[in-house]
Amino acid sequence: MRSTFDLVVAAVALMLLAPVLLAVAIVIRLDSRGAVFFRQVRAGYLGRPFTIFKFRTMVTGADKLGSSVTTAADARVTRVGRILRRTKLDELPQLWNVVRGEMALVGPRPDVPEVVAGYTPEMKRVLTVLPGLTSVASLELVDEEGLLVGASDPDDFYLNVLVPAKVSYAMVHVEDRSLALELTTIWRTAVASVKRLIGTPDGGALTLTLRERLLATRITADEAKKE
Repeated sequence: MRSTFDLVVAAVALMLLAPVLLAVAIVIRLDSRGAVFFRQVRAGYLGRPFTIFKFRTMVTGADKLGSSVTTAADARVTRVGRILRRTKLDELPQLWNVVRGEMALVGPRPDVPEVVAGYTPEMKRVLTVLPGLTSVASLELVDEEGLLVGASDPDDFYLNVLVPAKVSYAMVHVEDRSLALELTTIWRTAVASVKRLIGTPDGGALTLTLRERLLATRITADEAKKE
C-alpha cells in the first residue's frame, strides 16, 4: 500500500525539517508542562487501528477537562498550541506515520474508531485507501474549529454535520488516486499553511456561509428521512 513516492518524500522532509521539528519541540516544552507529542489511536486502512503522532497543542489531561472536539475558542489549547493548530504545524510528526506505511501524504484524514464505527457502508469506502497527512477535505474545511464555535452542541455538530461533509469531500481520494491530484493537494496545502503562518485572514464570512450550508444540508437530509 505504501508508495515509493510517499516514502521518499516523507523521509526527505523529516531530514530537512529536523531543525524546525526540534525548535517546535523545545518551544512546546518551554510553553507548558507535558509531553512534546500527542498520540492517539485512529482508524486507518480498512479500519485497522494505528497510533497517530502530533505535536501536543493542549494542556495535559485535556480529554478529561471538556468536550471530545476542539473549537477555536477552546481554553484547553496552549498559547503555542494555537499557533501550531492555525498553521497546521502540529501535523508534521505524521511524516513518521507515512514512513511507517500507516499513512500516505494525501488521503482521507483518519478519525477515531468510535466515530468511524458510525459510518454508513458508503462512507466506509474512504477506508479502502490509506489515510493522509493532508486531504481535499482539510483544504475545503480548513477552519473546522471556527465552524464548531458557533454550534450550540459542538459534539453533535461534529458527528452529524462535519463528519459526513469531510467524508464526502474525502471521497475524491477513493475515486481519483492519480499523482496529479496528490501533487496538487500537497501544493495547495503548502500555500495554505504559508498564508496562515503570515497571518492572511481566513475569511469569516465564507466560514459562516459554509456553516449555514452544512446545516442546511443536514436539515434537508433529516426532512427527507421523516418523509
